Amino acid sequence: QVQLVESGGGLVQAGGSLRLSCAASEIIFRLNAMGWYRQAPGKQRELVAIIQSGGSIDYADSAKGRFTISRDNAKITVYLQMNSLKPDDTAVYYCNAKGSLPWGAGWGPSMDYWGKGTLVTVSS
Repeated sequence: QVQLVESGGGLVQAGGSLRLSCAASEIIFRLNAMGWYRQAPGKQRELVAIIQSGGSIDYADSAKGRFTISRDNAKITVYLQMNSLKPDDTAVYYCNAKGSLPWGAGWGPSMDYWGKGTLVTVSS
């Protein structure tokens, strides 16, 4: 079972920066995409940024120009650099990985894996 471990959350003032990291525990893992989602109190979980295995990247409109997602394929690690943080960015940030584990002579179906979340609090 793939486990995702996030780090880097915390309390920061508006305008500040934080860098989130997420490392996957399973080395033998065919990774399709990794990304970050967030869930603010009373709201649904939403996509923040995602990076595909081929390198294409998508950002939520709220993240464009302020956040940067990057990935280290060798370490199966994804990062989220967050700059110019706003109080509206306050949320629990979840790491997500989409990929397959070995199965028989090939690969199993692609599945979603989630981290436990890391809290980001931006004070005004």
